Amino acid sequence: MDMLNGFWQALVGLFYDSGLVALNWKNYVMIAISCVLLYLAIKKQYEPLLLLPIAFGMLIVNLYPPIMAAPSNELVPVSEYMASHGGEAANYAIETLNGVDYYKVPEYGGLLYYLYQGVKLGIYPPLIFLGIGCMTDFGPLIANPKSFILGAAAQIGIFFTFIVAILLGFTGQEAGAIGIIGGADGPTAIYVTSKLADHLLGPIAVAAYSYMALVPIIQPPIMKALTTKKERSVVMQQLRPVSKLEKILFPIIVTIVCALLLPSAAPLVGMLMLGNLFKESGVVDRIFKTAQNELMNIITIFLGLTVGATATGDVFLRADTLKIIGLGLAAFCLGTTFGVFFGKLMYIFTKGKVNPLIGSAGVSAVPMAARVANKVGQSENPSNFLLMHAMGPNVAGVIGSAVAAGVLLSILG
Repeated sequence: MDMLNGFWQALVGLFYDSGLVALNWKNYVMIAISCVLLYLAIKKQYEPLLLLPIAFGMLIVNLYPPIMAAPSNELVPVSEYMASHGGEAANYAIETLNGVDYYKVPEYGGLLYYLYQGVKLGIYPPLIFLGIGCMTDFGPLIANPKSFILGAAAQIGIFFTFIVAILLGFTGQEAGAIGIIGGADGPTAIYVTSKLADHLLGPIAVAAYSYMALVPIIQPPIMKALTTKKERSVVMQQLRPVSKLEKILFPIIVTIVCALLLPSAAPLVGMLMLGNLFKESGVVDRIFKTAQNELMNIITIFLGLTVGATATGDVFLRADTLKIIGLGLAAFCLGTTFGVFFGKLMYIFTKGKVNPLIGSAGVSAVPMAARVANKVGQSENPSNFLLMHAMGPNVAGVIGSAVAAGVLLSILG
């Protein structure tokens, strides 16, 4: 009978320890959302390299919240501890409360809590930029420096949305983190949010990567609404060849100028340019391949998994989350709009030599935004190849979003 009672108590304890009791309705809603995101990542292949780990991080933290639990110090009376350990004293710190000595026995945090420190301390996003730099060709931007104007124009949506977010009741730091979604650069959004408003990291990360994945759906209607068939059909002249010396000097000069004028952007821009220097110098092939492949893949896993794990039901299922998603979409659409608008101005000033569609690529979603500009251009004129021309504003947008992040951090940090 005692054995039967013990077995029954064990079953009851197991039941109360299970998620069936510990989880609430918010957790189940987030589990459903994570499954939808997993479907989009796997079936639709929407930014799967990051959306899949983000979705799985969201899934596992809502199934087992302690996996993101922070470490703490449990207070255990010294006499009680020694009695249970055969009178042996410990090296734990002692705290005295009401005349009683307590050991501060450490309770370790969950696995993802420790991996998350790379996000919280601003380590992962710059390392992602290192890998992006290794994969980026700045040749189109060097060959056509006017592309910087289009990359800068696309960042206007960030600051416009920043102002609107403040008017809607968000703090300055929260508004800055929301506005940066308009840069369409996931690592930058995560970096800024971790510095300014880390409690919004889950909603902002999901919004940023969702809109990056939806570039082929969101941008074309805006591009077509703002341009005429004649403008979209413009065939641009071939870009001039760029020398190896120019490609080597470019990342060095950009790093010096950016670090001197805007130090807050140096971690992102510096790592981006270092990766590009690895690529263009041609003398560090081994570490270039490591940064581009192994390191980039490892950091991508850690970044996506831990960012997704911040999206718990209590944090995500709030009215402010809907505002963030809406404002993020507005920021992204405005970035596209201003990019195309400045492209139209360049079309006018060059007397029809610039196709305004390339301005849409200034939003920094590399290389997807450039591909979309090329596709829309070819839909009007099959002989029109805008990809390399659009890559100029596209990589300028990467630099521009990092600079915009530096401005926000300087003002609000």
